[in-house]
Amino acid sequence: MRRGRFSQAGQIYHIIITTLDRQPIFNELAAARTLVTQLRQAEINEFAQTLAFVIMPDHLHWLMQLSKQQSLSGVVRGIKAKTSHQVGRAIWQSGFYDHALHKEEDIQQIARYIITNPLRTGIVRRIGDYPHWHAIWL
Repeated sequence: MRRGRFSQAGQIYHIIITTLDRQPIFNELAAARTLVTQLRQAEINEFAQTLAFVIMPDHLHWLMQLSKQQSLSGVVRGIKAKTSHQVGRAIWQSGFYDHALHKEEDIQQIARYIITNPLRTGIVRRIGDYPHWHAIWL
């Protein structure tokens, strides 16, 4: 874990993971679907509950609640390793950004921010036109 990173079971985190050299790997449908599968697998394995995510061409925003099964770094490391293995090449920058949400932060507002990334960047005009996102509230 990086200095200052705190891994706590039950904590909600906003995670951002960037592709190697910001390559638009997730423009490839198969690569994006592989990442979706790994996020779901983390939930099935009870490592984390996904609250929202959006897979952008060169990064992932993931709002998740950490379970007690594994550390934050362990969950992210597993997602990155399994996705790279299944895609067949190294696809991730080292490290990741994390923000542990505070109780007073509006989780749904953060989820909205995450899933509207394709709108803000001009990839689509309506979020319904973008295939690689999910939020438990919608």
